[in-house]
Amino acid sequence: MLQRFLDPAVLAGISSLDLLAQTVVDGFVAGLHRSPDFGFSQEFAEYRAYTPGDDLRHVDWNLYARTERAYLKRYRGETNSQVDASNSMQFSSGKGPSKMDYARFIAASIVYLAIHNQRDAAGLIVFDDEVRNFIPPSTRQGQLHRLLAGLEQAEPAARTDFAKPLMHFQQLLRRRGIVIMISDFYENPHTIVKTVEPLRFHGNEVVLFHVLDRKELRPDFKGPAIIVDLETDQKLEVIPEYIKHEYRQKVDAHIERLGELTRAAGMDYQLLVTDQPLDETLRRYLTIRKGGS
Repeated sequence: MLQRFLDPAVLAGISSLDLLAQTVVDGFVAGLHRSPDFGFSQEFAEYRAYTPGDDLRHVDWNLYARTERAYLKRYRGETNSQVDASNSMQFSSGKGPSKMDYARFIAASIVYLAIHNQRDAAGLIVFDDEVRNFIPPSTRQGQLHRLLAGLEQAEPAARTDFAKPLMHFQQLLRRRGIVIMISDFYENPHTIVKTVEPLRFHGNEVVLFHVLDRKELRPDFKGPAIIVDLETDQKLEVIPEYIKHEYRQKVDAHIERLGELTRAAGMDYQLLVTDQPLDETLRRYLTIRKGGS
């Protein structure tokens, strides 16, 4: 039954991100047959007095039994998801969900995993050439629903510009943690890494999730076709020979270079294809968190 929810074609028909995230994460955790501690930043930092509205799951009940005062454990780690909602993310070849929907699915699963299973603070930035939505990291009650609502409302628009969103994020960053950027990364690899790299200077772990449709990697045109850039509306007429050779070489070189530069800067990189089941995507993510390859 779980595999039906993990299949991208079925995922595209699920309307509730809450149901999707819960189904994917709970089923995935149950399948591991081990502790749900996946290696998120769980380094204890301090206690904070309980205030109305705080999530009771974070109360240290052993301390309460000794002192009759409620305190919450606070950790240094945060999980911050940054989702690209530019026009190019609306593309879908019909073999699975659109890149935007797939980005929603993986982001929803990650924040659910962080908040519900790890009791970690989680936040969200939705951006194109501007910050369209910003939800600060928090562990307060209702945070998961705020994040899922923010993902539901994200719609592709405008062009991609990493500079403004990241400048905005760096100004508001207060605690180190893990930053996950989800995008199709149609920019020069040097520009992307140079723009994202400052997040490492704050002591954050940074993961780039590169979301592409299978047909973007390996188009199979049978005759001459016109390729349209969804962000600039520029058109390029191509022939099958170009697609089979030069186009594929350029795409492969772009992916390889982006991965090389990202890892050289001390960040992690993963290519995600929209016809891949989410359990495979999560497994790659958790491997990153454990410092694997």
